[in-house]
Amino acid sequence: METKNIYKELEQRILLLDGGLGTMIQRYGLGEEDYRGERFAGWAGRLKGCNDLLALTRPEVIREIHEKYLTAGADIVTTDSFNANAVSLKDYGLEEYAREMSCAAARIAREAADRFTARNPQKPRFVAGSMGPTNRTASMSADVSNPAAREVTFEELVEAYDAQARGLLEGGADLLLVETVFDTLNAKAALYAIDRLAEERGHRIPTMLSGTLADAGRTLSGQTVEAFYTSVSHADLLSVGFNCAFGAKQLLPHLERLASIADTRISAHPNAGLPNVMGGYDETPQMFADDVEEYLRRGLLNIVGGCCGTTPEHIFELGKIVGRYAPRPLPERHRATMLSGLEPLAVVPEANFVNVGERTNVAGSAKFARLIREERYEEALSVARAQVEAGAQIIDVCMDDGLIDGPRAMRQFLNLLASEPEIARVPVMIDSSKWEVLAEGLRAVQGKSVVNSLSLKEGEEKFLARIREVHRCGAAVVVMLFDEQGQADTYARKIAVAERAYRLLTENGFPAEDIVFDPNVLAVATGIEAHDRYALDFIEATRWIKEHCPGAKVSGGVSNLSFAFRGNNAVREAMHSAFLYHAVAAGMDMGIVNPQLLQIYDTIEPGLLERVEDVILCRRPDAAERLSEYAQQIRETAGERPAAVTESWREGTPEERIGHAMVKGISDYIEEDALEAYRETGSPMAVIDRMLMPAMERVGELFGAGKMFLPQVVKTARVMKRAVAALTPYIGQETRQEKSSAGKVLLATVKGDVHDIGKNIVGVVMACNGYRIEDLGVMVDPQRIADEAIEKRVDAIGLSGLITPSLEEMIHVCEELERRGARIPVVIGGATTSELHTAVKIAPVYSGPVVHAANAGDNCRILAGLLGPNSESYVRTLRERQEELRREYERQTQQRSLVPIVEARKERRAKPASEIAVPLHTGRVVFSEFEIAAVEPLIDWNFFFPAWGIKGRYPEVLDHPERGGEARKLFDDARSLLERIREEKLLTLQGVAGIFPAVSHKDDLIVTDPKGKEHLLPMLRNQTAGEEHLCLSDFIADRKEGVTDYVGCFALTAGVGLDELVERFKADGDDYNAIMAKLLADRLTEAFAETVHRFVRHEMWGYAPDEKLTPQEIIRGGYRGLRMAFGYPATPDHALKRDLFDLLHVEQFTRMRLTDNNMISPGEALCGLMLSDGNYFSVVRVATKQLLDYAARRRTTPDEIRRLLPNNA
Repeated sequence: METKNIYKELEQRILLLDGGLGTMIQRYGLGEEDYRGERFAGWAGRLKGCNDLLALTRPEVIREIHEKYLTAGADIVTTDSFNANAVSLKDYGLEEYAREMSCAAARIAREAADRFTARNPQKPRFVAGSMGPTNRTASMSADVSNPAAREVTFEELVEAYDAQARGLLEGGADLLLVETVFDTLNAKAALYAIDRLAEERGHRIPTMLSGTLADAGRTLSGQTVEAFYTSVSHADLLSVGFNCAFGAKQLLPHLERLASIADTRISAHPNAGLPNVMGGYDETPQMFADDVEEYLRRGLLNIVGGCCGTTPEHIFELGKIVGRYAPRPLPERHRATMLSGLEPLAVVPEANFVNVGERTNVAGSAKFARLIREERYEEALSVARAQVEAGAQIIDVCMDDGLIDGPRAMRQFLNLLASEPEIARVPVMIDSSKWEVLAEGLRAVQGKSVVNSLSLKEGEEKFLARIREVHRCGAAVVVMLFDEQGQADTYARKIAVAERAYRLLTENGFPAEDIVFDPNVLAVATGIEAHDRYALDFIEATRWIKEHCPGAKVSGGVSNLSFAFRGNNAVREAMHSAFLYHAVAAGMDMGIVNPQLLQIYDTIEPGLLERVEDVILCRRPDAAERLSEYAQQIRETAGERPAAVTESWREGTPEERIGHAMVKGISDYIEEDALEAYRETGSPMAVIDRMLMPAMERVGELFGAGKMFLPQVVKTARVMKRAVAALTPYIGQETRQEKSSAGKVLLATVKGDVHDIGKNIVGVVMACNGYRIEDLGVMVDPQRIADEAIEKRVDAIGLSGLITPSLEEMIHVCEELERRGARIPVVIGGATTSELHTAVKIAPVYSGPVVHAANAGDNCRILAGLLGPNSESYVRTLRERQEELRREYERQTQQRSLVPIVEARKERRAKPASEIAVPLHTGRVVFSEFEIAAVEPLIDWNFFFPAWGIKGRYPEVLDHPERGGEARKLFDDARSLLERIREEKLLTLQGVAGIFPAVSHKDDLIVTDPKGKEHLLPMLRNQTAGEEHLCLSDFIADRKEGVTDYVGCFALTAGVGLDELVERFKADGDDYNAIMAKLLADRLTEAFAETVHRFVRHEMWGYAPDEKLTPQEIIRGGYRGLRMAFGYPATPDHALKRDLFDLLHVEQFTRMRLTDNNMISPGEALCGLMLSDGNYFSVVRVATKQLLDYAARRRTTPDEIRRLLPNNA
């Protein structure tokens, strides 16, 4: 079949794409043997999951799936080749089969499609060769410690896609579908390979391109919809669209944005809704079709189908409706010059002038050049960041220096720049006089960049060859006005070269709007008469280009103009500003200029302006001499003019100012604004109820919608507190509280638990939503919680806990409330809590509602349900859900098998004497006041940001397109407070560590202290079927071997002084820093533990004297040895802390104390064991026999062990 038919069909109707191929494959329940077939029966690695291989081993399955979709009405079937490329197949060792798989997949689809076309030639069927994004990304680093690293190069992707495309076309594909694009640079590599192949074959290859978006409505690599399309708009696309990630309803607004800007056809194949908690899809075919029909009503589509979760039934329902609607007509081609970074940039007259930052050019900044030569690339990023903050809309990057490896430096810097969203949001100008440097840059940038520059200096053939490469990489180009004769330095030469270059480019298919001429800004007032007209010739050439080269743009390096006055910024600023005033009026669109060396034209001193314009416009023969003389008379004034910043929001009414301050978290003026509002209204309650509370409700709405982050909410709460404090003298406190409250909530951390960070955050968020908070603090026993809740008539109770024994305490609280006949709703939260545990263990003991809150933001939604007008319905639904969870838990529990402890212990491996690491020093070491600065490099920030409700790993979260800005502000605040803690010694780091002789006996450790006393530490063994049945005692030599082994012990904290610091912040109404201090103490404790462990490995035990690991490698646990804290998976029994406290004399040497529930005070503390060798493992559940045996070895009751290990009750 001729592929041109698809263009004809698309003119007449909307074509129906098939649905989820992977979804259908899953239905067949194929096993490992199906994937292997006879051909790969002896393959070394696992092959199940490599769906592309089925085209070779189970072709009948793939053929049957295609036939089902064709029967359902699909016009286009996609091949089973999504991952049939060398990059993805490398995981299976199948790289060499990529082309064969692709060809086979296309052939299967081709045969099926042809059979259906033969049955009804009026409905031709087409084959789309599926080309997925690969499982590597060219724009992002997988190594958190090296943001410039890449797992795959552009060149490797091109070659992989080339082989895949060849195979698909050889197998009979009518078109290629580059789909599920999450990284635009990967897509550009695919488009590059396809375009190169089309040129080789001498005809166009119809190509669909389909991206996928993350929750923020951007690609995973950070681009907006508009930036994504701009980046790929150079390609000859059959269509562009989106698939996967979203259901049809969620995809609609993003599809509308795409359709509003794209000048090609639009496709969509969304999922069958959003995935459920089990990863499946619940949207029925009818629901799916109803949602997709909205696309058709709005005239958005030319091609439609389904992705994950969709089946032939879904496509059949779509087939019923697509015929009712006309396809989206092709719009007229946009002629605007569009560039992109993570965000788009339109170079249009309305933009007036586009400023290209010049300081990331080694010739434009001595600092930048020095940093690049010294390979201090990350520091060099600060130069780029400063340019963007100063107003640069494009960043010019140039590495042309004799001491710099240009290609390597260009790629390294651009890779790093991609990891900084605040910089990467603007397009890049890749600047070099060397083609190899330009080529390297083109292959490193996912957005639509500008190449600066190419020229006719080396003749037309080389010029056009490089232009084709620039276009194939999706970039615009700066054409310097040079030719074989050299630089065009006069008006006549400039327009002659411009006319020739424009003709060559447009006649060879290069878009006029992607041409940027640089007529050469050259230095004036040099004293050489031949230079006098340089500025005027540039301006006049610009005017000619705009009149005679439609669509082309004009740029120039403005700083070149004033080189004769280097060191005299006052004159240079005036020259640049005056030149731009006239050049922009003539049509100049953009320029490379330092925005800090610009002055407002109207503010230039008249005498200076007159002389500058005399030079620029060549108005008198002595202009250069007069300007030079004047320059000697004036002072340097650069940087002395004050920058007046007008805070326009301060001009609003008190209500407007209060609303702005609350949402923005600005506390500078809140007291005076609140009091002014009080004077105007005459009532402090009116200010609270009509101004403060609505603003707080707005903040709560924004937080719930994910449009504000927790640090902002906390800052807003601080503003609220200051406003209320200012109004308090004018109103009775109780009256104010009652009138402004949405309900009263009691919060408490349960008995035995000293952690309150989560509880405090929840309190702040609830307060933001109008709830009155009664905070009982930490370690609150069940009786007091019940007493206070009933006495104060609270509307709800929030219980918090971080450690596993807290789960048991929460049950006791609910039992106490039940005993008293209370029915107050209880909300459960904390790190160890879960919806399942709440449903199975807590809810059954209480007649009132018990709800689990997964995070701080859930609480207000839950309270609205519990306390709102539809509370009965909410509680009924809640209880139905919990009953369902209990039934499922019981079913899974019965299925889950545990190996008998006798059998598990048979697998115990005796540690040979040769593996014993004899320490250099045994005994205890006390750290009475450890330097904070020494542990800071080992702070693991990964858990810091989620604690504030900001998801993401460090440092990537700092670059997140939506959350990055707030994450960076939070990080800056944290480092500022950390510096203060360090300098003012607000926290003290204390600890004890030791190495002691030890042996094992069955599942026990026997540790001998310096006085010869033996301490028994019973351990638990994993019994889960299918796992290694390990016990910590396996890694210590057995007593019967007659040798001495060793074990390390530690107990440490960074929380000494924390309570006082937190109270000081709270007294000042500063909840934000109170929470921040606790989180920093937590992170410092972990870092302290890593530091002490390193000291033990190097200095005490000495088995790793030559260990040379980076901080990130240490944080990732890249060293030899184990550090296991009690309460963690391998050692879940917190009560063993008492044994270690006695062994180390912790309470004698430090201020750490143990509670009755074996919690360490301060709460920011760790206690556990260190081993020289071993494996990490988990003890999830133990059978009754081991539990009884463990209780006997611990010399306690089984019930006590069940309390300590609640998951085994």
